[in-house]
Amino acid sequence: QVQLVESGGGLVQPGGSLRLSCAASGTIFSRNFMGWYRQTPGKERELVASITGGGRTNYANSVKGRFTISRDNAKNTMYLQMNTLKPEDTAVYYCYSETVTGRGYWGQGTQVTVSS
Repeated sequence: QVQLVESGGGLVQPGGSLRLSCAASGTIFSRNFMGWYRQTPGKERELVASITGGGRTNYANSVKGRFTISRDNAKNTMYLQMNTLKPEDTAVYYCYSETVTGRGYWGQGTQVTVSS
């Protein structure tokens, strides 16, 4: 059974930094497409950043230059380094993993709040 566990969320002041982690189990992590999504109340979940099994990355325009996605296949873990955080980055952040057969899995989410 695939499990994704996020950690690293919290409260940070504008301009600050956080690093999110997503630990995966029960899947061949190194081959999976991985992504970070976020959602605020009343809005659809949106893609923040993604990384393929080969390491190709993609970012939402709103976070380009501020966020960095990475993965450590030896640790079955994906990261999202978030710098220069803004109040509009406040959301629940979700980890997503998709296997080579197209099955998708979600983590439980971690709250990020950017506020002074």
